[in-house]
Amino acid sequence: MILLNPGPVSLSPRVRAALSGPDLCHREPEYGALQERVRQGLLQVYSLTNPQWCPVLLTSSGTGALEAMITSLVPREGQLLVLENGVYGERITELARLHGIFCVPLSLAWGEAIETERVADLLAAHPEVRHVAVVHHETTTGRLNDLEGLLRLCEERGARLLLDAVSSFGGEPIPFDSPALAACAATANKCLHGAPGLAFVLVRTEVLRTGVRPARSLYLDLLNAAEHQSRGETAFTPGIPALYALSEALCELSEQGGWHARHARYAQLADQVSRGLENLGFVPFLQARSRDEGHAADARGARHSSVVLRSYRLGDLVSYDDLHAGLRKRGFIIYAGQGLLRSQIFRISTMGCISESDIHDLLAGFHRVMSSRRGDAA
Repeated sequence: MILLNPGPVSLSPRVRAALSGPDLCHREPEYGALQERVRQGLLQVYSLTNPQWCPVLLTSSGTGALEAMITSLVPREGQLLVLENGVYGERITELARLHGIFCVPLSLAWGEAIETERVADLLAAHPEVRHVAVVHHETTTGRLNDLEGLLRLCEERGARLLLDAVSSFGGEPIPFDSPALAACAATANKCLHGAPGLAFVLVRTEVLRTGVRPARSLYLDLLNAAEHQSRGETAFTPGIPALYALSEALCELSEQGGWHARHARYAQLADQVSRGLENLGFVPFLQARSRDEGHAADARGARHSSVVLRSYRLGDLVSYDDLHAGLRKRGFIIYAGQGLLRSQIFRISTMGCISESDIHDLLAGFHRVMSSRRGDAA
């Protein structure tokens, strides 16, 4: 089965094989060496240096890393501006409020672009805000939110940006050179092509030193985790198989040309999908949204979308359930929309061990499903 959902991804044979690595006690030096190899490998993805940046590993989903970042770095008396244009931006607000963090949300329609001017107005209206949180790649719709403008604004206003890079780390450019980028949360089982169960936060060391004390959480305390990991230790029992897999996945990424090559690969496959689906009458969701809002859009809506995932309108062409069932029979898993978009769109990700031949077969599957439906209608 080929997974075209936004994580977990289809693993390469060598990464899958790494999951069955030897049994290992996490209190022995061999574990410390494995852990440090992965931590340094994460820094190398974007050519970051230690000690300027500190990688902190967590046995969790990407949401766990996000919660650790927010709760460990936003002060108890602090205020957080959350930029929401999808499910995962709204999730940041939810988790922050659960921990008693005062939030100022900018709530936009799902898929709507975040306009820097509106963010600037909110920061001016709330001068106490010193932290801004945003999802880089909002997989609700495939929207890739612009970071350059936000980071310039944060630099001007003296704010720190906390980035949800769960679905972009390793596949999209991330401007780590901006001093306003304080930390980013991500996971092993998306653009890095590792296995589920392992996540991480990359945080500026100077920011980490000023983290929340006393901690808001025992398990998700970044400072405690970082202190243990800097000594080759771990605060809690880790998911060692996922660590083996990520170590191998990072080697594979480097051998394949790094994140730049992976970005180009995703773009190639995503464009192949878009061309094939448009020939069948499917319209990219963000292209249609841009036109509805009176903005110009390129031929496939790619200017607004991440190369990692794109969403398409179902229209009156087919129901999602019929489409999903027909493609599943042919060995492909696509993804539904969320919430009110459940009956309006479907999503296709090109992460993971996927080839041009796989996409060719996928499009052939679409043709068969649509031909079958037209036959039923006749």
